Amino acid sequence: MPNTKKQKKIKRPSFKMKRLPKGPNGGVTLLLIQSVDHLGKQGDVVEVRPGYANNYLIPQGLATVATDHHKRMVEKHKARLAEIHKAKTAAMEALAEQLHKASISIEANANDEGHLYGSVGAPEIVAALKNINIHLAEDQIRLAGPLRELGLYTVKVHLTGEIESELHVWVVPTVATVK
Repeated sequence: MPNTKKQKKIKRPSFKMKRLPKGPNGGVTLLLIQSVDHLGKQGDVVEVRPGYANNYLIPQGLATVATDHHKRMVEKHKARLAEIHKAKTAAMEALAEQLHKASISIEANANDEGHLYGSVGAPEIVAALKNINIHLAEDQIRLAGPLRELGLYTVKVHLTGEIESELHVWVVPTVATVK
């Protein structure tokens, strides 16, 4: 005898994803929230494949749908970042001018011929700059090599990507104290 009861259909949840706006080339048009390597900078409108958008860019918070509202928000954010960048650039240019005018002396043990027993490097230069209230990191000091002789050296200082300065460093012999 055949089974006359009807089987119940199992309801499965339906996850309908929102359709993302299509671009002219058939991809998905997104607005980048953060800069993504090999794709674009923050605020750029890009067209990517749907899988890349749905599986990586949107879940990671790197991009969002390119609506007019989001574009206006990014433009305001860019303007604020530009003001901050302008203020930092002005401060770095002032520091570069201050470094260009500055001259520091570093005492080091040397023999009679002027050769140092050790060498003077970036850590010693940074410590000497701290004494005159200029605070830099060691990686901002650009030396061709350690300073191994007494004399005057011109050292390059890298402040930001586009701002560099020079600093005059005197390496002088230590003065022996008389007891």
